[in-house]
Amino acid sequence: MTNLANSLLPTQVKIVEVGPRDGLQNEKVQISAEDKIALIDQLADAGVNYIESGSFVSPKWVPQMATSTDVFNGIKRNEGVTYAALTPNMKGFEAAMAVNANEVAIFGAASEAFSQKNINCSIEESLQRFEPIMQAAKAANIPVRGYVSCVVGCPYDGFIEPEQVAMVAEKLYNMGCYEISLGDTIGVGTPASVAKMIQAVNTHVPMNKLAVHFHDTYGQALTNIYTALQAGVMVVDSAIAGLGGCPYAKGASGNVATEDVLYLLNGLGIETGIDFDKLLAAGWFISDKLGKAPISKVSTAYRAK
Repeated sequence: MTNLANSLLPTQVKIVEVGPRDGLQNEKVQISAEDKIALIDQLADAGVNYIESGSFVSPKWVPQMATSTDVFNGIKRNEGVTYAALTPNMKGFEAAMAVNANEVAIFGAASEAFSQKNINCSIEESLQRFEPIMQAAKAANIPVRGYVSCVVGCPYDGFIEPEQVAMVAEKLYNMGCYEISLGDTIGVGTPASVAKMIQAVNTHVPMNKLAVHFHDTYGQALTNIYTALQAGVMVVDSAIAGLGGCPYAKGASGNVATEDVLYLLNGLGIETGIDFDKLLAAGWFISDKLGKAPISKVSTAYRAK
């Protein structure tokens, strides 16, 4: 199947599934390790080849991730699937290595206020903290993915200048991150602001090293993804069933739903290697465990059929 008659769109896109980590960590209902393992196995069986499976952070701060060791030890590892972990410090990195995570991720912010309020240090200081992780990962031959949060707006600073995002992305890239995921943490981006931001970052980081991570707080996530695809981005982060409300906007939806992203990509003739029906089933499975409907229009429409 060829893509839409538009040479600007990629023919293939990699979906980075962040539901089991970034999605579940913001859900109030505690999910057992067994159910997380079942979700991850279902996603892998659906053809998702990159799954952020857990986070090695203090359970005091993120109780939902306290079972990450059990989850990594229990998953049925499919060949060709990357099972990644978020590791904000060396203790977390060592824990991820102990359970054979394939990759780790670190995160910086494009907003000084966000950095100060979340991790009590400046952007520069936060990046310096990652140096030991980068060195250890290089020695162990473990790829490191970098996140940049608040790439178009911040709950404290408001609008974020594209050049500020580019500076942080470039530093992460130069540190050794093989890919930089640009996150619209509060979902305020529009095609215009997103296009300017990606253009600015691309002057410092190659387009094939960029990914996008949109929240659907204002209903703009799919439109912003389409804008990113037109710019040349070929990696999209999303969460099954739209898991994870946005903690900075009360009552708002969080991550864009993987089901909705896949429907968009299928409609454009863009290959992902993901089975649509199996993906829907995985979304219904975890939504039932959470006792709520999926935050996915596509999933809702198909379940009503």
